[in-house]
Amino acid sequence: MKLVVIGGGGVRSMFLAKSLVQRARVCNIREIVFMDTDIEQLGIYSKMARQVAAQIDPSVKFWLTPDAKAAVTDADYIITTIRVGGNEARVGDERIALSHGVLGQETTGAAGFSYAMRSVPVLVEYCELIRCYSKPGVVMLNFTNPAGVVSQTLLDLGYDFALGVCDAPSGLLHDIARLYGAAPDDVVGRCFGLNHLSFFDSVQIEGKERLRELIEDDWLYTHTEMKHFDKDLVQRMGLLLNEYLYYYFYPEVAINNVLAAGVTRGEVIRDINIGMNKELSGMDIEKDFERCLAVFEKWYGKREAAYMQGETGKAPHKPPFKFDINSKAVGGYAGVALKYIEAVQSGKAAKMILCVRGNGALPGLLDTDVVEVSCTIAGSGFTTDKFARIDEIPMELIRRVKMYERLASRAIRKKSKSVAVDCLMMHPLVGSYSRAKSLCEAYLEHNKDYTVDWT
Repeated sequence: MKLVVIGGGGVRSMFLAKSLVQRARVCNIREIVFMDTDIEQLGIYSKMARQVAAQIDPSVKFWLTPDAKAAVTDADYIITTIRVGGNEARVGDERIALSHGVLGQETTGAAGFSYAMRSVPVLVEYCELIRCYSKPGVVMLNFTNPAGVVSQTLLDLGYDFALGVCDAPSGLLHDIARLYGAAPDDVVGRCFGLNHLSFFDSVQIEGKERLRELIEDDWLYTHTEMKHFDKDLVQRMGLLLNEYLYYYFYPEVAINNVLAAGVTRGEVIRDINIGMNKELSGMDIEKDFERCLAVFEKWYGKREAAYMQGETGKAPHKPPFKFDINSKAVGGYAGVALKYIEAVQSGKAAKMILCVRGNGALPGLLDTDVVEVSCTIAGSGFTTDKFARIDEIPMELIRRVKMYERLASRAIRKKSKSVAVDCLMMHPLVGSYSRAKSLCEAYLEHNKDYTVDWT
């Protein structure tokens, strides 16, 4: 099989390469292509990924290209993880939101909609190439954020080969596995909601239900991403929470913390990447890979150490970052993608969390609504878990944000300014017509290279 990564020049390319090549034989992957239109990034991070691949299994054909058509031709699986406009555009998304008194988080609310305005048109171009040149039955696993809006829009446009995937829910389950000393596959959660807005109403460890026990365990609030929430909130909800729900339950705290820090997450990432790119661009990736790896570890460690620090006001407690080529890869984007591919290839049923059409999975939503839910992968298809009853508070938040996502999809598909205002007005983190109108005008100007036909 042939697997393609569109956006293979990102700084996390080595993580993808490590996971993909380690399990290539199990998944019957014989050819891997990392494609990126950013020649500089392709020449640094994709080359580093190729070195990782060669050290793990040189029998896997691993090549790089800026040519999207050549990359997707005869592909079986395609992973999309692109950042249209780069980090400077992300900084603009966040700063514009903050200037209007709105949380500037890149995938949530107003900033997320701006990101989608740029992402979707480019992904549509790739989808057309995939439709024309990839193999029949190709599956595109989209990690490009905001995954909820992007997945909804792509499916509304008829690209049924696209699945939305995020590693945040599975990341929490992997943390719980470490807490209990269990294998990751022995921890199974029932997840419902939307991308970056999901909940667990069940967590089984080696077949035993442990949700209530987990909620009461103080370790959960110090050693997992649940540390962002007050224990009494989680007890009131009776559910485990996706880390991004922090932005819905503590929006004024997040805004105040970012303003106090004086720097947004996008600015932190931008400055780290500038420093890392500058240092690595003067080095020979092939001849001096170990020294390049040390440079990467130094800069990427800074990135990890700053995760959600500005928004929460708390520094994450993480050990010094080390990229170990030979350690077993667990989790992350590639881990989620490979779990899906392995289940399809083996024919053995597997549980995982996907962004897919609900088809009745959640009460009160349309069958065509894209939701983030636990699914059973069986053969080449999947079935979603069904949730007959969900408590009022989480369901009301889901309904409101789903209305925003529906309208966001419509605005992008129709290139409609008025619908864009409606979608922003409906988002609970905006919640104002005047603010939505002003934000829409600012984001259309910010994204004018991508929104020239909007009326």
